[in-house]
Amino acid sequence: MTLRLALASLFARALTVGMTILAIGLSVALFLGVEKVRTGAKASFADTISGTDLIIGARSGSVQLLLYSVFRIGNATNNVTWESYQDIADRPEVDWIVPISLGDSHRQFRVMGTTQAFFDHYKYRQGRALAMSDGVIMDDLFDTVIGADVATTLGYSVDDPIVVAHGLASFTEHKDQPFRVSGILEKTGTPVDRTVIVSMEAIEAIHVDWQSGAQIPGQSTPVDVIRGMELTPKAITAALVGVESPLQTFALQRAINEYPEEPLLAILPGVALQELWGIVGIAETALLAVSAMVVVTALIGMMATIFSSLNERRREMAIFRAMGARPATILGMLVFEAMLMAAFGALLGVALLYAGLFIAQPIVDSAFGLWLPIDAPSLREVYVILGVVAAGAIVSMVPALRAYRLSVADGMMIKS
Repeated sequence: MTLRLALASLFARALTVGMTILAIGLSVALFLGVEKVRTGAKASFADTISGTDLIIGARSGSVQLLLYSVFRIGNATNNVTWESYQDIADRPEVDWIVPISLGDSHRQFRVMGTTQAFFDHYKYRQGRALAMSDGVIMDDLFDTVIGADVATTLGYSVDDPIVVAHGLASFTEHKDQPFRVSGILEKTGTPVDRTVIVSMEAIEAIHVDWQSGAQIPGQSTPVDVIRGMELTPKAITAALVGVESPLQTFALQRAINEYPEEPLLAILPGVALQELWGIVGIAETALLAVSAMVVVTALIGMMATIFSSLNERRREMAIFRAMGARPATILGMLVFEAMLMAAFGALLGVALLYAGLFIAQPIVDSAFGLWLPIDAPSLREVYVILGVVAAGAIVSMVPALRAYRLSVADGMMIKS
């Protein structure tokens, strides 16, 4: 009977109740949406690089090595000699190895020297490979492949010229050896989008006339002569490594960390990414706190709505009491009303969330490279929905207790 009375009362106040349900629905959709974005961002962050077992660089810190080798942030403390790179590449545990050379830039975007193996073995988002949106992978010494953000920001297309600058904040450019855009990569949502990729030989070619970080005065080697030179690198910045068997990963890591020829560091990308997320992921806590406050505000608004309706429903409550309804029935009816509003609001929030995900998923993936999964509500999300319903019952207790204490005479009395 209490449930039937609660439903009838809600239908009688459809407009006010509908607005309250909508407010709760929007707040729940926001909270669950933030949760989806948070988990999606964390998964995308963890999948910035996948399928790589080790990252090798000069001895420093694991986060520092990860930042400059994967995220192109900061600089290496030292380089790895080409001899050491070759020595590691020849080890039986190594299945594949990709050298990386950093140091130059193009209009605030990092330039990375590497080999064809980078396009074969670099994976992101649980094994997705790099793909070209236009053009082809560089096949000439002075070809370059650019990331999606580079092309969009600078308005580049295939066959456009690019002049690389020496260093990161240098006004000195390698004008004598301009590059040609041979291809543009599809959006990945990784630092590759903001990278200008050239060959290892090209890095050596543009520095033929340089020594100790400065151009040799009066020296300018013609491009035709450079093409005929031996352009084997003398050193690299870092290397990505895949091992023959996962069981060999830790043994190879220990061998590299104890490498006798020079101080090297080998890190597990997944472990370093989790360590880095522990530093930058504090923002997700703040975001969750803000969205939780939105839900709390909606529940408080529901309590205020019940409070404001009590004055209009005093006669209704008095008639119920006069017809034999006990105070507990009145209290239960108001609590049921609040629980139903919270439940309908939570279900509306879930519906709005999934409708928004279906619309926003391809847009967000294309624009930001952030994958928002559309899957069944997780156990945590179910707990959130149940928590909203329980919170609705709790906040309704205050106005319900007030209605419980109202006398029959108070509701029947006509006030002038």
